[in-house]
Amino acid sequence: MTELHSPTVTVVVINYNQTDLTLACLASLSALHTPLARVVVVDNGSFDDSVARLQGHVPAADLLVLPVNVGFTAANNAGCRFALQTGEPAYVWFLNNDTLVDPGALDALVNILRARPQVGAAASVLYDMGTDRVQAYGGGWIDLWAGRAQMFTAPVPEERFDFVAGTSLLVRVTAIAQVGLLDERFFMYWEDADFSFRLRRAGWTLTVAPESTVWHLGGASTGVNTVKRKSVTFERYFSQSTVVFYRKHSRIPAVPLLRGLGWYFVKRLIKREWPQARAIVQGTLHALRVTAAHRATLVGPAAPSSTAVTSGHAPN
Repeated sequence: MTELHSPTVTVVVINYNQTDLTLACLASLSALHTPLARVVVVDNGSFDDSVARLQGHVPAADLLVLPVNVGFTAANNAGCRFALQTGEPAYVWFLNNDTLVDPGALDALVNILRARPQVGAAASVLYDMGTDRVQAYGGGWIDLWAGRAQMFTAPVPEERFDFVAGTSLLVRVTAIAQVGLLDERFFMYWEDADFSFRLRRAGWTLTVAPESTVWHLGGASTGVNTVKRKSVTFERYFSQSTVVFYRKHSRIPAVPLLRGLGWYFVKRLIKREWPQARAIVQGTLHALRVTAAHRATLVGPAAPSSTAVTSGHAPN
């Protein structure tokens, strides 16, 4: 068991019209072996009774209410900024609200970051909710030419991780201060892969804590998703973020987009899933507009980064 003598960890949990899931997640956090972890809950513009219900369970000092849905990525950034402005954590634990954590999950993550100063972020092993079936062994790989990505489901050498999953991710604040917050061009999905690429590029190591167990429901924010059929909301935002990612990280983005997302779109047409196919087109067009606008700003006068974070916290 890790003995923490100060609240060095702040947990950031996002809620959007899913108070039952969020409260279940908070209940599991209350059983952590690390009792001094602070939990910041961000309500991301919920239009149901979420805020009133959360106010009955979350201290006012730890509840951030956003007036509109700014997206999963921007909500996490808002929570992180809030945590750094109202405290001095050494680590920020990004945790999805559709998760339940094992009591020792945080200890396992903290132990790795404390023992290995070169590690910028450590992920948990994710299990399908209510089972012992591994959903993701902390992260996965991305082929920037084939336009393919996949989660590992078993232990692999650390150097094989191209990214770690943001579902349950403990990040060193000094690493955030160096590379900045999440890129808000990713409304949701792929933001963790992009953040991982930036951390690795800056010289930080990514790893997984094998003893950090987290159960994950998955797909709660975008409607009903199955292996064979995805919701329209999922298709739109996933496609949108896919385009943003490959345009940002691939040398010739048209190649992975045509081979990956293009073939994915064709399969939707073959299956006559017209709403899903339309959503892919909508997401792709929106991403092209977003990335074009971003590139246009890069040729103008230099401006301070909107994702920059400053921290006087010493490396821990």
